[in-house]
Amino acid sequence: MTDAALPGSPLARDEQVQRDGSRMTDEVNKGIEAFGGRYPRGTIILLGLAAGTVTAIGISGIRGILAPTLLTLVLTICAHPVRTFLEKRGVPHGIATGSVILVVFALLAGFTYTLIIAFAQFAAMLPQYSAQISQIGTNLANWLTSIGIDSAQISTVKSSINPSTLVGLASSALGSVVSITAGLVIVLTFMILMSADAVYVPTILKQLSDRKPHLVTALSTYASNVRRYMVVTTALGIVQGVLSALALWIMGVPAALLWGLLVFLCSFIPNVGYFFALIPPLVFGYLVGGVPLVIAVIVVYGIINAVVQSIIQPRVVGNAVSLSQTLTFFSVLFWAVVIGPIGAILAIPLTLLGKTLLVDSDPGARWSRPALGPTSETRARLKADDIAHKEERKERKAEKLVAKAGQSAQSVGSGTPSGSGTPSGSGTPSGSGTPPDSGPPTE
Repeated sequence: MTDAALPGSPLARDEQVQRDGSRMTDEVNKGIEAFGGRYPRGTIILLGLAAGTVTAIGISGIRGILAPTLLTLVLTICAHPVRTFLEKRGVPHGIATGSVILVVFALLAGFTYTLIIAFAQFAAMLPQYSAQISQIGTNLANWLTSIGIDSAQISTVKSSINPSTLVGLASSALGSVVSITAGLVIVLTFMILMSADAVYVPTILKQLSDRKPHLVTALSTYASNVRRYMVVTTALGIVQGVLSALALWIMGVPAALLWGLLVFLCSFIPNVGYFFALIPPLVFGYLVGGVPLVIAVIVVYGIINAVVQSIIQPRVVGNAVSLSQTLTFFSVLFWAVVIGPIGAILAIPLTLLGKTLLVDSDPGARWSRPALGPTSETRARLKADDIAHKEERKERKAEKLVAKAGQSAQSVGSGTPSGSGTPSGSGTPSGSGTPPDSGPPTE
């Protein structure tokens, strides 16, 4: 008798687990089919939207711990190949993992405290322009009065445009040093734990691949795409921030370092990050150099953004982000509301994670992928359709030319024959030397 036939043996237990899993899957599928046949499609959609709303509210309630957790998850995914590279070179697991943790955390902490220092310099510099900022508020209030805005609303707008208010708004957005330090401690703790658990990820994926191959494939693709997107965006964001800071410093715009850091952060926010990064240097450029400097800042920012984000980034990232522009913009708004500013920065990775779990890992839901964003197949079909339309236009143009040439030939064939001097029935009769109308005789 083989080991598989022995009751209680490992193989027998595995076979029993597989049979139980298959039976449960069949029962779930039957339940879904019964549910779908019992209730209208509109009811199912409304229930799904209600469940999504409740989930979003719950996520927003724990944003204080969820935001750094998701940030750490993305950082761990991006740093995983470095640890694998070190291990392949013979570095022990513990040393490789610790090295990656220290490097990533040092970069994150260094950037955070550089941002704090730059903001402190900005706050110390702001009182120098208090009179000009107040004048801008007065001019804006006068313009609002001229177009008939209520005086109470004007007073609210005018009171919000002063240096102390601007510092307060920036401070609330940035957070206190204590809260930032606490967030970094959470990130460091999660990074240590996730990096330690990541050692088992390849083995876990191999175990899951036998029963959930689609899920494993979707997760592997997600990790590769997110890693590519984040690494490329980070590198290009650094380039964009450095170029912007240098340009602002050359033009004499105050707090150029802070605005360069802002450009780097906003490079992770699709579609609208450019405008968020543009507004502060525009204001201070106007305070320093007036309208000409404002125009110069717009031109420089526009050129840098167009080259980096509109030309270079799409070519490098490729199909790693298969999301439509509309869905991308909605994801920025959604995640910013749910988990705060980190949600706007991580909007693409988080949306791709939801797409991976709900669509890519389910063969029955993959039909909806083209509706979420252009896939490789969608782009290939679009290219083929464009080529076919060009060929059709060429054929129609050639047919028109042939038809026009045929009409010209018909008109030539129906005209006067070659060698005929005068039309039939006109001219001098045969044997007559005098024209038909010779006029009166000459005396």
